[in-house]
Amino acid sequence: MLIRQEALNGDQSLKDLPKTSPLPSASLVLAFGSVKRFSESKLAATLKARYPSAQIIGCTTAGEISNTGVYDDTLQITAIQWERTTMRVTDIVVSDMRNSFQSGATLGSTLKTDNLRAVLVISDGLSVNGTELLRGFQSVLGTKLPIVGGMAGDGAQFTRTLQLYNDLVSDHLVIAIGLYGNNLVTASGALGGWKPYGPPRKVTRSEKNVVYEVDGKPALPLYRMYIGEHYAKGLPGTGLKFPLAVVGENRNVETVRTLAAINPADNSLTFFGNVAEGETIRLCQASHDRLVEGARGAAKMVSSALPPHALNTPALAICVSCVGRKLVMGEQVSDEIYMVKDTLGPQAAVTGFYSNGEFCPIAAEDSSELHNQTMTIGYLTEVA
Repeated sequence: MLIRQEALNGDQSLKDLPKTSPLPSASLVLAFGSVKRFSESKLAATLKARYPSAQIIGCTTAGEISNTGVYDDTLQITAIQWERTTMRVTDIVVSDMRNSFQSGATLGSTLKTDNLRAVLVISDGLSVNGTELLRGFQSVLGTKLPIVGGMAGDGAQFTRTLQLYNDLVSDHLVIAIGLYGNNLVTASGALGGWKPYGPPRKVTRSEKNVVYEVDGKPALPLYRMYIGEHYAKGLPGTGLKFPLAVVGENRNVETVRTLAAINPADNSLTFFGNVAEGETIRLCQASHDRLVEGARGAAKMVSSALPPHALNTPALAICVSCVGRKLVMGEQVSDEIYMVKDTLGPQAAVTGFYSNGEFCPIAAEDSSELHNQTMTIGYLTEVA
């Protein structure tokens, strides 16, 4: 497994890339950048010319992740050449969120074979229900296959996200990369660091990712009351700082859900993932230190899941973290990437993005889930 990376900062144009790419023979290229970067007319052609044999996949972000930290309005390019792993890529247009489940099932059917070991998914960040998309994949592939990746961002504007698949740059795409072969070793970790506060409350009326009533009361006024008038004026954007935790009987956080939209007409809250009727929820808050510790915990999950013979081989760590975490940490957001890099070790090249939703198993042997407000790490390496 060979990995090479290159980048353009906010002041550079595509013409500023070196004349030759660092790995012309790459089989896969991951590219992450801002909406402005992905709107450049020559982006796809430039990358294809630099990596003629590669499948080129990417998306817009709420912040680009690299070995050296977190950036805005850059272009981060990671080229991978598999030595013992084969790959298949497929895509689908999802024009209606209600088609999310069937879209996942269709993609899963295209990728399914006996030696499929992992799936990397890059999805539109606004037109897809991430929970239903994953359930569609799992209806075909089962729940034990690791599915990692995330939903594209647009700098917390929630207006339009873009996806890149070879010569196509478009919205409403879901791109799935199937990775095959017994020489591929995968590991994953996902942890948030958010702290629930306030009393537990029961979701008494919801439909998939739309919550209408909590404890028998309209959801939106109750949410406004808890976050306070100052933050309520900025909804839905300010909701990134106040996600919901779905908690189990032991009061532990099972999943976190980020607010995507509000509807004053019916007093509902729409989240980036499903919130089922009957689930117990609490509001969350976090500090910089708690979020960084969450990132370290996710990296420790990865390290502890790797077999000894895969601890020092060249690896790619795909980090997908949430735009809400970035807003809380502000200018110190790179701290969580430094922590991940330090915990995983120098053999792992880091790439990824800040997203509208993250796909990852919580730990080894768990099924993949849609996360919000969580640092997720999909770790890939090859062994002989």
